Amino acid sequence: MNIIAVDDEKLSLEALVSCIKENLPNETVNAFRKTSDAEVYVCRNGSKVNIVFVTGYGDYTGEAFSIFASAYIMKPVTAEKVKKALETLRYGNVLEEGRLKAVTFGNFEVYSHGEPIKFRYKKTKELLAYLIDRRGAMCTNNEIIAVIWEDDDFGTDRQDYLKKLKQDLVNTLLELGSEDAVIRQRGQIAVNPKCIECDLFKYLEGDSTMVNSYKGEYMAQYSWAEYSIFKKL
Repeated sequence: MNIIAVDDEKLSLEALVSCIKENLPNETVNAFRKTSDAEVYVCRNGSKVNIVFVTGYGDYTGEAFSIFASAYIMKPVTAEKVKKALETLRYGNVLEEGRLKAVTFGNFEVYSHGEPIKFRYKKTKELLAYLIDRRGAMCTNNEIIAVIWEDDDFGTDRQDYLKKLKQDLVNTLLELGSEDAVIRQRGQIAVNPKCIECDLFKYLEGDSTMVNSYKGEYMAQYSWAEYSIFKKL
């Protein structure tokens, strides 16, 4: 994906780039202070181009949309304003391109580019489900073993198998270009909620569409998820 930001003021340009990166942390933003440089870059790298105007003046909105701009942002620029602009682009929603999408209402499923993700091990998918359920909280090996195996056997076999599951998860996401969706520390692992589109996350944020779509089933194939129905939903 090619993203460019143009502003002749250095500080304004830096602020704009920062807001874009907050919404698209995995993408590179090419910043220009001269429109001529930006035009050269677009001619060499762009075919269908989304144009978003960013200005401190509201007098030119009509003219902007007459040339089929996708959005018009009034300064000061904020990450929320950029997010709304990205959601209304003419050529695709870049917030969802290449982004993982997790469905937790009903049975759990996770997608990349609209296709279900296939892992080497069946329990890798359950591991990811539990990490999504924890919404970014770091999870220890013993915690994960106790939940997804539903026992207190923390022996070498369990530890070794969990190590394989974690590596399978990381390798699979790396192949999909979504490696930033998982955060690893010594003996702990978590998901990065900013890198995953998820009905649960939206529900907990008060999204009316998700609130209305919840019908009482949550990650139905996993018995441990029953507790989350009462805790979260």
